Amino acid sequence: MVEKIFLIENADPVIFYGLNNSNIATLKNLFPKIKIVARGDALKCSGEESEVASFEKVFYQVEQHCAKFNMLDEATLLDFIKGREPESKTDSSDLIIYGVSGKPIIARTPNQKKLVRLFAKKEMIFAVGPAGSGKTYMAIALAVRALKNREVRRIILSRPAVEAGEKLGFLPGDMKEKIDPYLQPLYDALQDMIPGAKLRDFMENGVIQIAPLAFMRGRTLNDAFIILDEAQNTTSQQIKMFLTRMGMNSKVIVTGDMSQIDLPSHQKSGLVDALQILEHVDGIAKVEFGVKDIVRHQLVQRIVEAYEHADEKRKKMQKEETSDSNNEEESKCKTK
Repeated sequence: MVEKIFLIENADPVIFYGLNNSNIATLKNLFPKIKIVARGDALKCSGEESEVASFEKVFYQVEQHCAKFNMLDEATLLDFIKGREPESKTDSSDLIIYGVSGKPIIARTPNQKKLVRLFAKKEMIFAVGPAGSGKTYMAIALAVRALKNREVRRIILSRPAVEAGEKLGFLPGDMKEKIDPYLQPLYDALQDMIPGAKLRDFMENGVIQIAPLAFMRGRTLNDAFIILDEAQNTTSQQIKMFLTRMGMNSKVIVTGDMSQIDLPSHQKSGLVDALQILEHVDGIAKVEFGVKDIVRHQLVQRIVEAYEHADEKRKKMQKEETSDSNNEEESKCKTK
């Protein structure tokens, strides 16, 4: 008789156990000669050595499956126990990871695919383009994949807390509660990719950190995947401070939308500045997303196109007005 404890380290225990512990009940039925007690993220098994060894093999196969696909059903359990390979999901070459409930997260557009390719070659990438083009979502998917593959030890997500019409002081609560609405898009993406219990565990242990840009000063981020979102709302000093936080064995993705700058009109966007200054620096790449990369509701693409058309029309009118004004001044001078 032997007793052994197995820890669920890579997968979410909630998925491993199943709804109402249905997967544990299946394991108990299929391994009747050993006693299985599940508590928290640990399974304690006792029985004959050969039986426990058979269970151990199945346990690690099942845990790897849960970690990769974020799902587990009875049919898959039966396949592992009977020594069969479960029916494989089609692994597209554009697949990044499997999200919650086994949802495949795939690079869909040419520029999303370009971002994935460049990620493997470069240490720092600037991804710029309109709302809905998948810049932030793809960046977070790549970060989660790197964490799962143990390429990095933590993920750092940051945003500048710049208001778009409503002041921080008008929002209720303490500083964290005031800042959280600015960071909500990052939480939303993470919740699509990491099961709830595992995400809470990662955040409580500092494996995943979400913080406003102002909190990044003075840090050196080693073995990390670092994402700066909404970088168009940084100043030149802020983005320089952020980019120089990069430590050893780290990757950085900076995202932004030049059409949504909420800084005061007299202040130049740090993202615009950084793209100009760092254009030819080795190890840095840029991906420019366009209207055709928008993967939200098709109406979003039409809205963005309408605003772009209006901006072009406005600039053309301003140019014509300036030209007419100059011509008028020249005419006055000649008359004199």
